[in-house]
Amino acid sequence: MPKIVDHDERRLELVDATWRIIARLGIEGATMREIATEAGFANGALKPYFPTKDTLLTFAFGHVFNRTNERIAEVTAGKTGLAALRAFALEVLPLDEERVHEARIVIPFWQKAITDAEKAAIHRDSMEQWHGAILEHLTQARKNGDVSSAVGDGAIAGSLLNMLLGAQIAAALAPQGQVDHGLSDQLEGFLALLQAGP
Repeated sequence: MPKIVDHDERRLELVDATWRIIARLGIEGATMREIATEAGFANGALKPYFPTKDTLLTFAFGHVFNRTNERIAEVTAGKTGLAALRAFALEVLPLDEERVHEARIVIPFWQKAITDAEKAAIHRDSMEQWHGAILEHLTQARKNGDVSSAVGDGAIAGSLLNMLLGAQIAAALAPQGQVDHGLSDQLEGFLALLQAGP
């Protein structure tokens, strides 16, 4: 009887292998052959799932984004306003090895998105979704009286989002194994400024 292959599971195995290779060798070293070997597949076995490294990178970005959103949904459940905003940001920040590896996937995707309209659109849609979520938490926090900054919520949301994205770069460029970049303290400082008043 032929073995039943779970194609979704196999794609995720390939994404996990891609993370490990990029963490060790960088994006240039993440050849399809290296990824296949890392995942325990024959080189040609990748083609039905990801014809090119570009398609794999796009899928990996989507997987990282969706996985982050699942974590965000868990940690913000039952929270509103500033508490939800803090939980959201802490989940995006690369505060552990897993999220640093995710940053190492996201950054090569961004690099490709500079000249690839399809990838740029995927990034733009993803960030609009996050910007909207941040804005919603900020609006509630202001209604709760937890935000008194004279700066408008749109500008605050954009600043926080840029801070979160910049943290990905800082973490990815840090020495191997270093995961404490003071990001939690920086976030708390940012949130304190929102409560500082006009």
